[in-house]
Amino acid sequence: MDPAEAPPAATMGPVTPAADRYTHGHDESVLRSHRWRTAENSAAFLLPHLTPGLAVLDVGCGPGTISVDLARIVSPGRVTGLDLAEDVVAAARRDCAGVEGIDLAFAVGDVYSLDFDDGSFDVVYAHQVLQHLSDPVAALREMRRVLRSPGVLAVRDSDYGAFVWTPPDPRLDRWMAIYHRLTAANHADADAGRHLHQWVRAAGFTDLTVSSSTWTFHTPDERAWWGGLWADRVRTSEYARQSLEHGFATAADLDDIAAAFADWAANEDGLFIVTHGEVLGRV
Repeated sequence: MDPAEAPPAATMGPVTPAADRYTHGHDESVLRSHRWRTAENSAAFLLPHLTPGLAVLDVGCGPGTISVDLARIVSPGRVTGLDLAEDVVAAARRDCAGVEGIDLAFAVGDVYSLDFDDGSFDVVYAHQVLQHLSDPVAALREMRRVLRSPGVLAVRDSDYGAFVWTPPDPRLDRWMAIYHRLTAANHADADAGRHLHQWVRAAGFTDLTVSSSTWTFHTPDERAWWGGLWADRVRTSEYARQSLEHGFATAADLDDIAAAFADWAANEDGLFIVTHGEVLGRV
């Protein structure tokens, strides 16, 4: 049987939120992508709603590049960056320590059980977080708990099923099929972007503003960066490890997919569009 056609994840036993497994992991190739993110390219839908003096929680802050931008915008307000991975938080503290004129702190924490009092923040922002959770509505309810009224929730997640690339390549189709298998095995949702508004409403938020945006990679530099990091990710990140563990791919399959990304990056006609869903919700 083709590994990509393995039985659906629904046949596996349920997991608790505390057992959520991160499909990407924190390989250097993944963090390379995370460090590229800014408030401008990843939180533009939120920026018009930020004013000086606000208290902001950045859930799943990763290396803190977006957190720094948010802290500059709301200064003299404060931003708290939160991530589950202790080593990632330690790196964010180190890398952002020299930024002056902002009130920015980082903490290790679990989105299902935030270690903050009710109504601690004016804004809660979560970028590329909900797609990795087995119970996104529970996480959103916890975010709602720590928001004061009036408060704003801002969530943005990819929709892998809506990604577009050209030229077509069956090896990249296989990459996508394996990714969907992995997220299903982890009780997560690769196509979270299209479901955000439903989850946010189910968590009790009102007055939703729903939008979408894209990252587009086409210039030679953009293709080299995007294709290069994914060529590395399919060989060295949790995508690779979990694909082999579940039997969804072989090492040869992963090498073929990495080669496909390199070929795409080298093609002057190469285009890759990453689609995101976005939702603002209010308390």
